[in-house]
Amino acid sequence: MYSSFDFGRKWQLVHERVTPNRFYWSVSSLDKELDLVHMEAHTPDGHCQYVTCRAQACSESSRTYPFSGYIETNSLVVQDEYVFVQVTTTGRASYYVSYQREPFVRIKIPKYSLPKDMHIVSTDQGQVFTAVQEWNQNDTYNLYISDTHGVYFTLALENVRTSRGLGGNSMIDLYEVAGIEGMLIANRKVENQVKTYITYNKGRDWRLLQAPATDLAGNPIHCVLPFCSLHLQLQMSENPYLSGSISTKSSAPGVIVATGNIGSELSYNNVAMFISSDAGNNWRQIFEEEHNVWFLDKGGALVAVKQPTVPTRHLWISFDEGRQWTRHSFSAMPLFVDGVLVEGGAENQIMTFFGHFSHRSEWQLIKIDYKSIFTRRCTEGDYQTWHLHNQGEPCIMGQKQIYMKRRPGNYCMVGWDNSRILSAEPCICRAHDFECDYGFERRGDGNCLPAFWFNPSTVSRSCSQGQNYLNSTGYRKVVANNCTKGVKEMYTARKQQCPNRPPRGLVLTTRDDKLTANLGSNVTFLVRLEEGDSMRTNIQLDFGDGTAVSYSNLSWTQEGIRHVYRSAGIFRVTALAENSLGFDTSSLYLHVTCPVEHIQLLAPYVVIKNKEVNLTAVVWPSHFRTLTYFWWLGNNTEPIITLDSSISHTFSTEGMITVTVQVSSADSILQDTRTIAIQEFFKSLLLSFSPNLDEANPDIPEWRQDVGRVIKKAVLQVADIPEDQLLVAVFPGIPTAAELFLLPPRNQSDGKKRTEEDLEQISEILVNALNQISVEFELKSGSRVIVYITQLTLAPLVDSIPRHSSSAMLMLLSVVFLGLAVFLIYKFKRKIPWINIYAEVNHEKEQEMINTVGQNDATPKITLSELMEKELEARAKRE
Repeated sequence: MYSSFDFGRKWQLVHERVTPNRFYWSVSSLDKELDLVHMEAHTPDGHCQYVTCRAQACSESSRTYPFSGYIETNSLVVQDEYVFVQVTTTGRASYYVSYQREPFVRIKIPKYSLPKDMHIVSTDQGQVFTAVQEWNQNDTYNLYISDTHGVYFTLALENVRTSRGLGGNSMIDLYEVAGIEGMLIANRKVENQVKTYITYNKGRDWRLLQAPATDLAGNPIHCVLPFCSLHLQLQMSENPYLSGSISTKSSAPGVIVATGNIGSELSYNNVAMFISSDAGNNWRQIFEEEHNVWFLDKGGALVAVKQPTVPTRHLWISFDEGRQWTRHSFSAMPLFVDGVLVEGGAENQIMTFFGHFSHRSEWQLIKIDYKSIFTRRCTEGDYQTWHLHNQGEPCIMGQKQIYMKRRPGNYCMVGWDNSRILSAEPCICRAHDFECDYGFERRGDGNCLPAFWFNPSTVSRSCSQGQNYLNSTGYRKVVANNCTKGVKEMYTARKQQCPNRPPRGLVLTTRDDKLTANLGSNVTFLVRLEEGDSMRTNIQLDFGDGTAVSYSNLSWTQEGIRHVYRSAGIFRVTALAENSLGFDTSSLYLHVTCPVEHIQLLAPYVVIKNKEVNLTAVVWPSHFRTLTYFWWLGNNTEPIITLDSSISHTFSTEGMITVTVQVSSADSILQDTRTIAIQEFFKSLLLSFSPNLDEANPDIPEWRQDVGRVIKKAVLQVADIPEDQLLVAVFPGIPTAAELFLLPPRNQSDGKKRTEEDLEQISEILVNALNQISVEFELKSGSRVIVYITQLTLAPLVDSIPRHSSSAMLMLLSVVFLGLAVFLIYKFKRKIPWINIYAEVNHEKEQEMINTVGQNDATPKITLSELMEKELEARAKRE
């Protein structure tokens, strides 16, 4: 990149290795230097960084790096008050935003959207519109809308259609109507049909377009909503001198000209031209063929020319918003019109046509001065008022807006004073002025309720006792909405006093989310607390190498805690958060050698005490080279190191045990952790669900954990059982299945130890309750999932990764014929699980906790110290 400050006579280098089309120059008044350049630059080792500097002084010392880490190539977007970057780790994309050039914050979109791609659509009116292609979408995107800071996004419209432009870029069928705030038109795919929808409040509500009552000849059109409606083509022209399939102009508010069709869905056959003079409420047909339409005289007149595929000598002009058209000749010979340049200005009414008479002819330029068609300038009497409305509703974006428009048919020149807002009177706030807040979803009754993955009771970690925080009601006012009073107070977040809570949800990570570091380099640890008084919570961090630090409150750790390791190895880093009400801990195992890969630990949820159990680690994506596995069982300070992905272990103590596994492959390390319940005996019950659960199943561990929590809550509502007696394991695969574990009570009021017979009685009570009462939960709006008891199934009793092998499918599918079940029992040496009792003393019953991955009983096991001794011995022999 080069810059010149003398009109191109001399050039000076700004920066090398700049990504094409990813640089921005003085894009906002927030940039204090007028020659500040934002750019995406590559480092010599192939990484990408966000760099800013002055165009005429961009030396290494004067450069700044607003985002501390590396970013994804072609992800930098600088627009108005916002800056966006993308970071991809472990195969997942994360997006960050800087509002008004403040520090970057991770963008929050619904938890299970899992974006594959994201496009910034608009940053107008202090809000961000973004289109996100989610994990289960191919030719559609979901439209999301943010708060003012561009951090918290909520769903505005699902399944917006996309197409590919000539350059291969994605073209999203979304159009923002010029001149009217909050008004958008989108093409949405519904049950394999594409339909056109319109909104007047920034995506809070959408509706279909009412088709014209008559066609161009005056014949009645029988088109009844919602079975039939008007559908519009929303593609913008890639030729800047053609109008495209839809046109609006800010100086002509309410006038929309578009190509479309009438029917049950959008079609590119039998299309026609339509116009609306009242912002999409009513439509009229103006042409039977496709035309390019331009606004003349600041929107006071319309000119139309046939598509450039057909040569023409005529143009059509309308002065009454498309009700009547006058034909004029602009060329002696038919011309293929390749484009039209409309020159603005109060005294310069000129149109320039350019095209060719034939495919072999030279270019032709035709200038038309249309000033002569006006008889005079418009006076006050030539104007009339127009009230913006939505099907008779006058309050749009919280105000009643009245515009001045030229009376249709008056042949006078508007000039600069075409359309203007006469008044904008605020309206009383009503429900449609508020959208769902982050973490909330609109249900069938129109109310915003928490999504199944969202916990609304979580208090911000910056909340300290004696201070106040804003507790969301589930709603937030649409940005730029100007309504007042009414239901505003009821829907607005309420100020509440911060409660004094013990620390919960302590999370310890490194800044780059990696578990490796180079020897002698700075490692930055981040400590995050989901709940608790951050100002009155002590934080201690043990780096695992004999050094530790302590802070009086969490706020001191916001910039991260830096530490330099002087020796190589594996270090257990432990964080402790403690206040007067309790404490919480978190730990990680840090290596200093290689980047991170993805791993999943497969382990049973409940095991029998003093019985051997298999634990398996699966790497994703698959590796074709030797891996080293590190296993931490319980509170062991040294791991068991194996070269096999499975180990067998016997737990001798009842309770909840944490198992951590890490995998190393020369240049990559990652860990996964599972918690296992150790019991002398327990019972299990297999569950299955209505098929609609799989339609929203991204098949990742986090999703199954959240669904298991919701199932457990639903079961507890129908059975009087303590919460700590139930565990729910949701299995991957199709169809989805789950197992409910019934555990012995931890503490008894009578002091007696519960027996297997007692647990049998409790299980019968639970089964009767499940059979008599329908257990169900709402996955999302309009989708309720019913929980069933499965009486005959071969569902697996441990979690597994998604795979399509025959053994895994047999473990997931319910058997119908008893003969097949007997064969599978013989083949895999497994019983058909129903309500089975598992006990340490019941030796005649086969343990059901069988892993679906092949295992090796002769797994080599050594400790870390033994591994070091063997290495020293081998080195001595070589020497």
